[in-house]
Amino acid sequence: MGQINVTRSSMPHMDDYISEIRELWDTHWLTNMGTKHRQLQEELKKYLDVPNVGLFVNGHLSLELSLQALELSGEVITTPFTFASTTHAIVRNKLEPVFCDINPVDFTMDVEKIEALITDRTTAIMPVHVYGNVCDVERIEQIAKSYGIKVIYDAAHTFGVKYKGVSTAAFGDVSCFSFHATKVFHTIEGGAACYRDLEIGRRLSKLRNFGIRDEECVDGIGANAKMNEFCAAMGICNLRIIDEEIAKRKMVADRYRENLDHIEGIQLSPLQQNVEPNYAYFPVIIHENVFGATRNDVAMALEKEGIKARKYFYPLTNTFDCFHGKFDVSQTPVALHISKRVLTLPLYANLALDDVDKICEVVLCVKKK
Repeated sequence: MGQINVTRSSMPHMDDYISEIRELWDTHWLTNMGTKHRQLQEELKKYLDVPNVGLFVNGHLSLELSLQALELSGEVITTPFTFASTTHAIVRNKLEPVFCDINPVDFTMDVEKIEALITDRTTAIMPVHVYGNVCDVERIEQIAKSYGIKVIYDAAHTFGVKYKGVSTAAFGDVSCFSFHATKVFHTIEGGAACYRDLEIGRRLSKLRNFGIRDEECVDGIGANAKMNEFCAAMGICNLRIIDEEIAKRKMVADRYRENLDHIEGIQLSPLQQNVEPNYAYFPVIIHENVFGATRNDVAMALEKEGIKARKYFYPLTNTFDCFHGKFDVSQTPVALHISKRVLTLPLYANLALDDVDKICEVVLCVKKK
């Protein structure tokens, strides 16, 4: 067994990608919403079953510019149990993140704690679907409507996931995706914002293209956040194989469950009711008092065998050095507890099941010691 990384990018057949980009040498149209960009946009609308999709150079700018498009101010309720991008998108917009704790079962925002955080300065909630687990979208929508505030989902982990037959892309005022190379679906680098309100779409279109309305009118201030044609072409190719890739990931996740389910001291991410998952990640929570070893012990044992696991998410974003002294981590005790015990094990479509068995053997050997 060679080195096993925590993730490995899915790739289409090389010939398929070369065929897809061949026309770019004829047209020399490499960016600025060319034919590949428009094709991917339309195909994603169909696959995700949403009316509107805006493509971006990366997932972070889809978040950051969506916040701008909603013209928010004041406070945004979010979770610290996420990647840096979520919190940074809020702060870079000069908004104040207000951290809500997570629930200890599926690690998404604890909806029972949201209302206590709402003030007259609250303008939005930014929940995060975690590891492919879907937030309580119904309760969040109910709360948002009651208080007249917006909902922007960080849906980076739930491409292709459905709840009660509805794509996660359809929830909230905007749902943002990352198409980074490590994601279930990727465009090498890229992202998307899915929305219903056409006015939001018009704002996003200008924000991602320097505030340009047309060739002779620049009536806003924007960024350069356009997806290029080569990335769009990769997305077109990967969308053709996405269902096959998810099916392969399911086999890996199922094998992990066969090996690790019912092991005392190891908590697995739940199989949520009414959810069609994408098997994005395989997190395990190591409860050291029961398991007999810590998360760090397990990570080091795997590292010795050439297996890269990841402490994901650790540290919490409300403990980052760049926010030193600004937030009180004691207000999110469940998130803090989970962050110190979570380890995501390798999971990708072509991970051999024998390697999954080996990974689990290493984990269980740590317990035996």
